[in-house]
Amino acid sequence: MAAEETQLYAKVSNKLKGRSTPLLLETLLAMGFPVHTALKALAATGRKTAEEALVWLHDHCNDPSLDDPIPQEYALFLCPTGPLLEKLQEFWRESKRQCAKNRAHEVFPHVTLCDFFTCEDQKVECLYEALKRAGDRLLGSFPVAVPLALHSSISYLGFFINGSPADVIREFAMTFATEASLLADCSVKPCTKQLHLTLAHKFYPHHQRTLEQLARAIPLGHSCQWTAALYSRDMRFVHYQTLRALFQYKPQNVDELTLSPGDYIFVDPTQQDEASEGWVIGISQRTGCRGFLPENYTDRASESDTWVKHRMYTFSLATDLNSRKDSEASSRCNGEFLPQTARSLSSLQALQATVERKSVLVVRHGERVDQIFGKSWLQQCSTPDGKYYRPDLNFPCSLPRRSRGIKDFENDPPLSSCGIFQSRIAGDALLDSGIRISSVFASPALRCVQTAKLILEELKLEKKIKIRVEPGIFEWTKWEAGKTTPTLMSLEELKEANFNIDTGYRSLPWACASVKKIKRKENGSW
Repeated sequence: MAAEETQLYAKVSNKLKGRSTPLLLETLLAMGFPVHTALKALAATGRKTAEEALVWLHDHCNDPSLDDPIPQEYALFLCPTGPLLEKLQEFWRESKRQCAKNRAHEVFPHVTLCDFFTCEDQKVECLYEALKRAGDRLLGSFPVAVPLALHSSISYLGFFINGSPADVIREFAMTFATEASLLADCSVKPCTKQLHLTLAHKFYPHHQRTLEQLARAIPLGHSCQWTAALYSRDMRFVHYQTLRALFQYKPQNVDELTLSPGDYIFVDPTQQDEASEGWVIGISQRTGCRGFLPENYTDRASESDTWVKHRMYTFSLATDLNSRKDSEASSRCNGEFLPQTARSLSSLQALQATVERKSVLVVRHGERVDQIFGKSWLQQCSTPDGKYYRPDLNFPCSLPRRSRGIKDFENDPPLSSCGIFQSRIAGDALLDSGIRISSVFASPALRCVQTAKLILEELKLEKKIKIRVEPGIFEWTKWEAGKTTPTLMSLEELKEANFNIDTGYRSLPWACASVKKIKRKENGSW
């Protein structure tokens, strides 16, 4: 380690002694990363885990701006939670469906507490401390209920916050700005104007009445726990368009970008003179690299999709329960500051809500190739020497490798291109609905595992949740025309094909018994 880097690291460590971030920094430094790039990775990922920062560093190994001293921009928002948030999100979806997208759809429901400001990477932990101090100071006077009054004009629709509750919220914003200036040396401009929660902005005038009707349907009597959330964004791309990759793309030339589904691409509309029709020049958020990409492989994303959430302070007026050390540590690990007297109650309420809402979601697989191209589909896409080729755009681009060759796909067909699209749309709809997925089970049929993988990709959970392959939900006797049991891909073959399979999962005994019964029935023994 260079002498200058050692000195900087020691300075940061002494200033932040006793907090969690130095441990994350030490982990990255022990792997040989320079101090400035390690701090940059931690800031870009919200300083949550060393693993996330390590993935970021790995993805940005070819980023030409990796060593540039460009800090993140930060902003503080007051965000609703619980039933009120659900109703606001429902308004978001319905207003978009009935009246098209407007500027409010670019971000999530929030009240702006301060303008975006910059903070040096090595001082971000001090920013978190400023948030906690401001929250603790104003906790006792924070309003039990934040009154929301609907306001409408020809280009704006939203809720205004007035009176003494608004004064307390402004005082919290000013306290945060003062603490951030003292601790993190940041120049923060707190909001001093009318506090508001925007519902719609810059919409067509003839949509005003419809939007007002939808807004009046939002019940404001719901209880709501408010959180002050600290977000950051890359200041270089504030005025860029944000695209999201829908499909995988492998570059054909050195000046093209690699695309993976879910990647975000920043595009400057004023710098597209070099791009041919149907192509754009963009910068990948995941890798930091710049290049050409096919525009029809992407869709418009919202502005806040690329923002990173750092820390939250949850306001609660519960004062009858003492907190526990383990719940306090848990809240810190999750990036949330809970008032000391409310942590135990909050954890209990969260547990109760989880138990009450726990449910099973059943999804059918997408369109399969043999449904479209018939029983002889495999003969249409294979060469005499047993290799796959794509004779039609509705055939998949490629097939995974199987130990016994292409012939085993005949009774275990993959999704068609339309089936792949259907699966992604289903995942996108689940993401839009706010449903939380904790585990995924799939039939061992290739089309089912593919559908599960694509849905998880749209939910941005493909790396966090492994697919549990369960033979007990494989209903092949009803749908397949053949009289023999299909040869399915092994777990090892699925993993080799980049499916995130849970190899440690073991099927339940009743599921295995069900499969055996099906086989005995087909063999005429039952």
